[in-house]
Amino acid sequence: MKKRWVQAVKGNTETTDLLAQQLNIDNSLAQVLIQRGVSSFDIARDFFRPQMSFLHDPFLMKDMDKAIERIDTALAKGEKILIYGDYDVDGTTSVALAFSFFSQFTSDIEYYIPDRHKEGYGISTAGIDYAAKHGFTLIIALDCGIKSNDKIAYANTLSIDFIICDHHLPGEELPAAIAILDPKRNDCPYPFKELAGCGIGFKLAQAYCLTHQLPAERYEQYIDLVMVSIAADIVPVIDENRILAYHGLIKLNTKPCIGLKALMEISGKNKDYTLTDVVFTLAPRINAAGRMDHASEAVKMLLCTENSLAQEQSLFINLQNTERKTSDQNITAEALALIEECEILVNKRTTVVYHENWNKGVIGIVASRLIEKYYRPTVVLTASNGLLTGSARSVAGFDLYEALLGCEDLLVQFGGHKFAAGLTIKPENINLFSDRFEKIVASTITDDLLSPEINIDTEINFRQIDGKFQRIVAQMAPFGPLNMAPVFVSHNVYITGKPYVVGIKHLKLNLKQQNSTIFESIGFGLAEYESLLQPNRPFSVCYTVEENIWKDQRRLQLNIKAIEIDN
Repeated sequence: MKKRWVQAVKGNTETTDLLAQQLNIDNSLAQVLIQRGVSSFDIARDFFRPQMSFLHDPFLMKDMDKAIERIDTALAKGEKILIYGDYDVDGTTSVALAFSFFSQFTSDIEYYIPDRHKEGYGISTAGIDYAAKHGFTLIIALDCGIKSNDKIAYANTLSIDFIICDHHLPGEELPAAIAILDPKRNDCPYPFKELAGCGIGFKLAQAYCLTHQLPAERYEQYIDLVMVSIAADIVPVIDENRILAYHGLIKLNTKPCIGLKALMEISGKNKDYTLTDVVFTLAPRINAAGRMDHASEAVKMLLCTENSLAQEQSLFINLQNTERKTSDQNITAEALALIEECEILVNKRTTVVYHENWNKGVIGIVASRLIEKYYRPTVVLTASNGLLTGSARSVAGFDLYEALLGCEDLLVQFGGHKFAAGLTIKPENINLFSDRFEKIVASTITDDLLSPEINIDTEINFRQIDGKFQRIVAQMAPFGPLNMAPVFVSHNVYITGKPYVVGIKHLKLNLKQQNSTIFESIGFGLAEYESLLQPNRPFSVCYTVEENIWKDQRRLQLNIKAIEIDN
């Protein structure tokens, strides 16, 4: 799929020159920093050296004082506390963090993860009934609950209190919980709105330790779990998320929790992790537990305190991930066939597909796979408990949540954010929903949003790239939304030697410009260019600059994102 190249506008030349001089760096890198809001020496110092002391006061979060007060009461009276969380990576890491932390202060504590297939997303009646049956009087819900008004009301009739720790958008009316920790509340003054669910749990633990004058280590020991949730939930890697991800990666690469260490070992990569490595190596395996069986298996692994048990549990989860891969590949093929055999579906501005036998646990992945072929807002649905349940995914720049809000009267429930959402619908409304969703998207999405784009930071010459240049780029990590790895563009580039394909669709090649050194390069998914690139024919490339680590050898490498052959 051809991508649009979108180059950022250059910043103020004087500001760029001054920052480059102050930091003793290349002007192009100074420009990249300014585009990310790093416009002075002091801001740059804090950006390159994120400190835990920069974290915001957790009591700036609305209801934090109420949450701590209710937990103190529960601990003082010996009440039973239930930690309740969602079944994805953010939810399971949240539960592992909160359960481990509060287990330091009470043994009257358990955790509960809803069954994706039987109970669905969020707070369930079954979960509340479990709490009532077993004498729990306080439920701390993480990564869910902000729109579970009816369920919280039901819990109140059973004298069960809720503390909600969520990061999703609230509805017009908040649930009647004892405390609701969600920076996205309209009345919440917390200065950073983009924490992951596990990040909210981390702030709760931080607040508890501050209240009781406990050492920071009591909650900071879980920072690798927070980092995994940040990576997996695709939240902006700025402000507090940057600090938590930065220090979480240090812990993962030096002294990870036993469960993550075992998972790293079985994945075949046990050091030098980046956020991208977490997204593609650890997160899918943790998610596989809830997709193929029950997410409690992932929590068990994350809570392991013995190496042998952790290795056994990680092996089980790794096998589930293998099953997940087969399942999502098969369903993706079936979904693509449904679209391709119908010209009307092919030419729409949305994708809405349904099959009653598709695995509920992998349809979110399938939605993302479909966008790789048909780049447009996508919904994939399957049958569940007499209803249709599904996952929705968006394209860059289009607010999926707002589009679903326009279909709210046709939905039993939905929740999420502008990029991804979950929804449930009655079978008789599927056609009405499909038509309405298409109408709303078609009337609001612009043509340019229907083709993927590559955002280019700046143009550079290969002669600017050396070891120092790469080291400065590396210090801009961790990379993620709103702080992506810098993408550069260079023109009049030539190949040296013959490109060749590795794997099935990846291209290895050596590149140079006039009077530059030769750079080893890799283009993932660019095998089609093998025969198109000729030794004396210039072309343009956009790419990231990285360090390739292979068998403990480190070399500069260009990671080619797109190629455009000059006419």
